[in-house]
Amino acid sequence: MNYRKVGKWGLKISELSLGSWITFGNQLDIAGAKEIVREAFKSGINFFDTAEAYANGMAEAMLGDILKEFKRSDIVVSTKIFWGGNGPNDRGLSRKHLLEGIWASLKRLQLDYVDIVYCHRPDPEVPIEETVMAMDYIVRNGLALYWGTSEWSAEELEEAHKVCEKLNCIHPVVEQPQYNMLVRERVEKEYLPIYEKYGMGLTTWSPLASGVLTGKYNNGIPENSRLAKFPNLRKHLEEKGMLGEKVFEKLRKLQKIADQLDAKLSQLALAWCLLNPNVSSVILGVTSIEQLHENLKAIEIKEKLSQDVIDEIKEILEDE
Repeated sequence: MNYRKVGKWGLKISELSLGSWITFGNQLDIAGAKEIVREAFKSGINFFDTAEAYANGMAEAMLGDILKEFKRSDIVVSTKIFWGGNGPNDRGLSRKHLLEGIWASLKRLQLDYVDIVYCHRPDPEVPIEETVMAMDYIVRNGLALYWGTSEWSAEELEEAHKVCEKLNCIHPVVEQPQYNMLVRERVEKEYLPIYEKYGMGLTTWSPLASGVLTGKYNNGIPENSRLAKFPNLRKHLEEKGMLGEKVFEKLRKLQKIADQLDAKLSQLALAWCLLNPNVSSVILGVTSIEQLHENLKAIEIKEKLSQDVIDEIKEILEDE
């Protein structure tokens, strides 16, 4: 396992990490989750990601129970605040919800602090000054060691940094965007000025595009697959055109490259994300030890990607 700095900052996290969205509390019970976390740690993964919204807080509670086994300084834990409940003050990025949200998250996680807390989405209803000052308070008071954002635009990030500068507040150090072979614009183009200017890192999610990049949906939706169990997710992917014949044609071409490298399509897709120097960690969502081991092999596949192969992949991805 390789460990990468989060942007220019001192925190080092495993290049592959373990997430808990959809899996913890939905597909995995505590016994299954514990087995996977233990094996992930044994394999060198030190970064574990969750959010207050995942399984309505159950994912945090499960992770908290499991992480008691580990020495605190050996692990990096992140959570995200935005969707905390149904009340008028239980969601968004107000000072009230950010503080009450982090206190509740820490209680569920049974931790004194998280390493990173993210603003899970931008909130146009709250002045950026209020959000920035609340995040500054959270970090200065030791509830989190760093703060970041998730799915903010480059414009919103720029504004946040300017306000931090103006108010002498601690700056965000990391963004958590979706990034995979089929969703590349934001990470590869929109954020380019941000990396250089502010030294932000990335912890990216959905590297396999909810399973599309495994190739298992090329000929329909298998009965026990994630898309069969979560119809809203399937609808979202269909609306984005990610379950169409154009995409499947690209996947068939990518599969040929994977075959030449003695790799699975999923491993090639993960390796592609790891090639990006601005990516600090790629967050995995797995439901079995076998799947975890399969995904971890992407680190070896990354080393096999010559410039010729990279150029061939780019040509396939950019072919309209």
